[in-house]
Amino acid sequence: MDAFELSVVAGGVLLIAFILWYFFGERKAVSAQTSESGVQEIRVTVKGGYSPDLIVVKRDKPVRLDFYRDENASCSEQLIIGDFGIAKALPAFKTTPVQFTPERPGEYTFTCGMNMMRGKIIVT
Repeated sequence: MDAFELSVVAGGVLLIAFILWYFFGERKAVSAQTSESGVQEIRVTVKGGYSPDLIVVKRDKPVRLDFYRDENASCSEQLIIGDFGIAKALPAFKTTPVQFTPERPGEYTFTCGMNMMRGKIIVT
């Protein structure tokens, strides 16, 4: 194997490692902050994905997620939280509030309209 072939193989291995880390690596969970009115609030930035994409909230307390869409890519035009019956349009460069009250503990996925961008809400 010459130097070029070796560099191609090494580049491929590094690319595979990066893809595995990006899609399956450990994510940092962010807990929603409770406001004076008792609503659990968190701001989520939408830009090529959701940030944060792992949100922890408490059951039986109202939740308000403020989605700020910082792009105009067509994939991020819509937000779906199927378990709570939520489907919202997210206008570009604006904040869209999404409110619900989780009644059961568990893990609930939220996605874009094309199901390519994903996040998770953990209800404790």
